[in-house]
Amino acid sequence: MKALVYEAPETLAYREMPDPTPRAGEQLIRVQSVGICGSDMHAYLGHDDRRPAPLILGHEAAGVITGGPRDGERVTINPLVTCGTCQACRTGRENLCPERQIISMPPREGAFAQFVSMPDANLVTVPDAVSLDKASLAEPLAVSWHAARLALAALHPDMDRKAVVLGGGAIGLAAALALEAMGIAEVAVVEPNAGRRAYLNDRCGVKAVERHDRETPLVIDAVGFAATRQVASDMASPGGVIAHIGLGEDLGGLNIRRMTLQEITFIGTYTYTAQDFRDTAQALFDGRLGALDWPETRDLADGDAAFSDLRSGRVAAPKIILNT
Repeated sequence: MKALVYEAPETLAYREMPDPTPRAGEQLIRVQSVGICGSDMHAYLGHDDRRPAPLILGHEAAGVITGGPRDGERVTINPLVTCGTCQACRTGRENLCPERQIISMPPREGAFAQFVSMPDANLVTVPDAVSLDKASLAEPLAVSWHAARLALAALHPDMDRKAVVLGGGAIGLAAALALEAMGIAEVAVVEPNAGRRAYLNDRCGVKAVERHDRETPLVIDAVGFAATRQVASDMASPGGVIAHIGLGEDLGGLNIRRMTLQEITFIGTYTYTAQDFRDTAQALFDGRLGALDWPETRDLADGDAAFSDLRSGRVAAPKIILNT
């Protein structure tokens, strides 16, 4: 099969790779659509020791099952593979499974390829009316759906249902869409990049602003740098909630004294549960997350140029989807 292979920092090659061999209980999927994630970019830049070269990256995917009794079924892929037997898995918190694996990280190759193999339980059937480009957004949308669900569960019922999202990339945009789908009518996305901000306002159906100076009951940090954590902990209303999704850098930024004195809840959120993924996919299929027509699409063979354009800030769209 053809695949886009990470070979060294800032080096991707579109070349032949062995076809994957499905294990027991797995299906072979002919990938059609696969999104570029921030974690793919971290690996591409050589910043992720968990993803050593050479490796096929990519985990936001949808395609068609090839062979077997489900041959021809259109599916979107939950890329988290878990043990199913530990306490986390038994209690519906599969994202915390100590044995979890994800495609695009050894020992599982990713989906920047013509084929990938996945367990049956990780596949959600896509209705005929929904494009596979749109279905491939289920994974990043699920990350933010999970964060929004946890944040709203922690927010006191008497507080105003208002939210600010820091960062207008795919995860920040998805967080805004998830919050709106869950009944939060007033959501602002803070995005400093003027081109991206204009794209969000004009194409994505959300309110994007350059800055937001008012205290807000719920803040979602979809960037994860010390600077954005500082903003979040200064902005959250007394008794409010901060949900932290971004993994930009490890340390610094939080105003711990203010958070303690004002009883501000901080929630770190990681990926999603299996139920979150299914719920997100259903919301996507039902149209509750909007038109989802804002990604830019390119060919997988041109993936190296797509990464380069993202690296240099030449892409206004929050997401690039590669088509095989």
